[in-house]
Amino acid sequence: MARTTGSHADITGPRVRQAALRLFAQKGYAAVSMRAIAAEVGVQAGALYNYTPDKQSLLFDLMRGHMTELLSEADFSGAGNPLDRLRRFVEFHIRFHADRPDEVFIAYMELRNLDPANFAEIEALRRRYEDGLEAILKDGARDGVFAVEDSKIMTLAIIAMLTGVNTWFRTGGRLSLDQVVGQYWDMVRRAVGAQVER
Repeated sequence: MARTTGSHADITGPRVRQAALRLFAQKGYAAVSMRAIAAEVGVQAGALYNYTPDKQSLLFDLMRGHMTELLSEADFSGAGNPLDRLRRFVEFHIRFHADRPDEVFIAYMELRNLDPANFAEIEALRRRYEDGLEAILKDGARDGVFAVEDSKIMTLAIIAMLTGVNTWFRTGGRLSLDQVVGQYWDMVRRAVGAQVER
């Protein structure tokens, strides 16, 4: 079968993923059809199946790609003291996600639309990321640097707080991203009971 005119695997494949990302974030996974994605890309609906088996696979690939990139760029090496490691985590998390609002929205709001096997794989990737932060908190508590009663709850609370930046931060707004990072670092540091630097 001849390829659709204007369709090139190395160009159209990424365009399909970008269109799906944008539409899923704008309208929600359930409201977006393969036909709508095809129209956004400018190909016939049947041509999409050259790039993905189905809509579920598209959603899963987008989430897995986001989590894989997140984990590959996060620094959980254990280098430095717990306070410095926590500071690096806060800055990394905010800056990484600030450039990816659609990915963040989908990663949190569309989990419910994954089939069980796909959900389990994404959940395992999320847990690896959470475990990296929890290890920092446990090391800080062990060393007497942090006062953390429940490291798992604190881990989830910090991630939720930092990820929330995406719901309101806009470039050119009242605060720069550097100022936001600084204020959130101060809040996280206080939350874990670390001494405020003078």
